Amino acid sequence: MTQQYLVAIYVLTLAGDTVECHERNSFVTLAKTVAQTTNQSSCWMTSSEGDPGGNQIISNVLFLVGFSYLKELQILLFVVLLVIYLLTLTGNLLVILLIKLNPSLHTPMYFFLVNLSASEICFTSSVVPQLLAHLLVEEKTISFAACAAGMYVNAIMGLTECCLLAAMAYDCYVAICHPLHYTTIMSVRVCALLAGTAWAIGISVGVPLNTWLFSLPFCGSNRIQHFFCDVPPVLKMACADTSQIKAVALMVTVVFILGNFLLTLLSYICITSTILKLPSAEGRRKAFSTCSSHLTVVTVFYATALVTYLVPNTGSTTESDLLISLLNTIVSPALNPIIYTLRNKEVKRALRRTVQKSSFSHLWRN
Repeated sequence: MTQQYLVAIYVLTLAGDTVECHERNSFVTLAKTVAQTTNQSSCWMTSSEGDPGGNQIISNVLFLVGFSYLKELQILLFVVLLVIYLLTLTGNLLVILLIKLNPSLHTPMYFFLVNLSASEICFTSSVVPQLLAHLLVEEKTISFAACAAGMYVNAIMGLTECCLLAAMAYDCYVAICHPLHYTTIMSVRVCALLAGTAWAIGISVGVPLNTWLFSLPFCGSNRIQHFFCDVPPVLKMACADTSQIKAVALMVTVVFILGNFLLTLLSYICITSTILKLPSAEGRRKAFSTCSSHLTVVTVFYATALVTYLVPNTGSTTESDLLISLLNTIVSPALNPIIYTLRNKEVKRALRRTVQKSSFSHLWRN
C-alpha cells in the first residue's frame, strides 16, 4: 500500500462522523486511484538517487517490437536468420584462419580483411543472437544495460568498418596507381597504423556519443519499434532536448560514413582512370580483378548504410525500415566472406591448399 493511500485513509479516519457516507466512499475510491497510478508510475520509471536534475530512466526492461507483425512467420524468419548467422560466423572465421595459415596471404589487403572480418563477427553477434531469441518468444524484452552495451558495440564496429573499407580502398589505389612503390608505401608499419587508427576512431567516437545519449533522462514509452537498440529509436524515448545530440550524430554520420564513402569513391575514380590507360585488355582485366571483391563489398555496405542513416525516412513504413536494417546488419556481413572467397583466386587457391594439407595429414596419420 502506497504512502498516498495511507494518508488518505488517515485523513478519512480523523474526519469521523463529519463526513457523510457517500463522501467517504468517494474519498476511498480517489485514494485507491492515486495509489494505483503511483504504483504504475514506479513500475515504468525509476529515479536516479542523488541526481540533482531528477534524471529519470525507463525501468530496466525494454520491449523490442521488431518483427512481431509477422506472427507465425517469425519461426520461418528464425530459421533463415539462424542459417545466415552461422554462415557469417563460419565464413569470417574461415577467412581469418586461411589468412593466418597461408603466408602467401600475408599482404596488406588481407591484413585489413582480417580486421574487417573480426569487426563483422563482433557487430553481427551483438544483434543476431538477441533477435533469434525474440523470434521464439511473445514478450521481446531486453534489459536497459544490454541495450546500452549493444549500442556501444554497434557504434564502435560500424565506424571501424567504414574506416577499414577506406583503408582497403587506399591499398587498392596504391597497388594499381603506384605499383612500383607499393611495398614502400604500404609497409607493415603503415598498415598497422591505418588499422589502429580505424579502431581508435571507432572507440573514440562511438563511446562518447553513446555515453552522452545514455546520460539523457528517459521517460517515454519503453517500446522500441525496432529489432535491436539503435540511436534513432532510443532517442525517441528521451524526455529532454535532443537537438544537439541529433546534430552531432548527423555530423558523425556525414563525416565517417559519407566522408569515407567519398574517399573510397575518389580512390576508385583514380583506379578506373589508371586501368583505362593500360594498353592491353588482359592487363585491364587483371588490374580490375585485383579490387573487384572490395568494390562489391563497398557497394553493398554503403548502399544499405546510406539508406539507413542518411536518407530521410519520410513516407517509409516500419516494415521497410526493418528490412533495410536487416540487410545492413545481417545480410551484408554474411556476403563479405562469400564475395572474398568466390571472387578472389588467391583465397580460393589458399583454401584448396589448406584442404589438401588437411586431407594429406589425415591420410598420413591413418
